[in-house]
Amino acid sequence: METAIGGGFPAMKVVHRGLFPQLSRREVLHLRDLIYQLVGRELKVRYKRSVLGIAWTLLNPLSQLLVFATVFRSVLKLSIPHYASSVFCGLMVWTWFQASLTEATGVINANATLIRQPGFPNIILPIVTILVHMIHFVLALPVLLLFLLIDGVTFQSDIWQLPVLMLLQLGFTAGLSYILAATSVSFYDTKYTVGVLLQLLFYATPVFYDISVIPDRYQFWYWLNPMSHLVSAYRAVLLQDAQPNWLPLLGIGIGALGLFVIGRGYFIAQSDRFVEKI
Repeated sequence: METAIGGGFPAMKVVHRGLFPQLSRREVLHLRDLIYQLVGRELKVRYKRSVLGIAWTLLNPLSQLLVFATVFRSVLKLSIPHYASSVFCGLMVWTWFQASLTEATGVINANATLIRQPGFPNIILPIVTILVHMIHFVLALPVLLLFLLIDGVTFQSDIWQLPVLMLLQLGFTAGLSYILAATSVSFYDTKYTVGVLLQLLFYATPVFYDISVIPDRYQFWYWLNPMSHLVSAYRAVLLQDAQPNWLPLLGIGIGALGLFVIGRGYFIAQSDRFVEKI
């Protein structure tokens, strides 16, 4: 399958064969610059007339943190060390994942003008959505580190592993985003279905609690949830003096690669129908 990239974009041809398209160095640089411009545009448009600007991205997790800290620290007395920092870490990881998938379900319709332009590489749109929320995640990291200092947590020597975990999450989210973005164009209920499923998955992921408090008879089901392992790994790197469990993370990495290949292939197969559907 070939996608000619011309029109308002530098003329080039992307040949979709195998795992990745065959691109020249100039074409790779063009796509990189295009992603950079789209991410920048999205951030500017999103907070153009906002007084607080990008600080709004912190208000939702901080308000949730206040509720969880009040309920599970003061009322139900959930005994978890450094609870506020632990919950904030989980909320940051979850928010990146949830927001990316939620917006992926509408990314094609939201960019209908670009999709209709001849030669626009629509394959980058789900990636742009994920990168926007990854930037939110990165910008929230200093606030989390401040929480850790206030909470008396010393920085761990394994903090260098944080980019590895982010790369795993990026790949896993990208595969799902491609599938959801393509599916939602034909099946309009995808957006609402994903919203319900993410709400259920939120409570099945140790965001406001720790996986160690789960009874043994339920541990197996948590092992099937990739986000459980990712949240626990982030906490191990940032809050605990422990190595993350790399065995399930290796499985997530292999699964993320397979999911990315399948999702990207499905997205490309459906992309010819985008213009007539939107």
